[in-house]
Amino acid sequence: MAVREVLRMGAPSLLEVSTAVAEFDSAELHELIADMFDTMASYHGAGLAAPQIGINKRLLIFGVEKNPRYPDVEEVPTTVLINPEIEFLSDEGELGWEGCLSVPGMRGAVDRCTQIRYSGYDQLGQKIIREAEGFHARVVQHEVDHLDGILYPMRIDDMTLFGFEKELFPESEED
Repeated sequence: MAVREVLRMGAPSLLEVSTAVAEFDSAELHELIADMFDTMASYHGAGLAAPQIGINKRLLIFGVEKNPRYPDVEEVPTTVLINPEIEFLSDEGELGWEGCLSVPGMRGAVDRCTQIRYSGYDQLGQKIIREAEGFHARVVQHEVDHLDGILYPMRIDDMTLFGFEKELFPESEED
């Protein structure tokens, strides 16, 4: 398959609300998903939404095993999620650092719900319903935001907690 170009903050299409995927289990959909996994792996991402590669459809992927961009997070199951919906199971929020392939080299602290239930479909049209917490819940919320034209910097309340990784975390630089 292919590694696709990831659009960066400022690209107008990243601010659009995506449309639902209507057809499952098609060659076109399988090729798009394969390209998304190749792209996410190439950029060491934890997730990728179709709008980030210029496809404004309600499709996202995510998954974390070992990732150099997120060395200290728990594993997140590799998932294809189409036409997702989120239900917040708690009023509790947690401030956590986020990055984004569309906002390269930067991090920001975003408050996210700590416990969610998400649902949607896989590429074959099979229903998915899961509960998630911690980093898993954060990744899902971050990626679903892309489908609604929201980039994580738009959710930052304290702009002193937003900046370039090398400035925010100088001790983690490799020599």
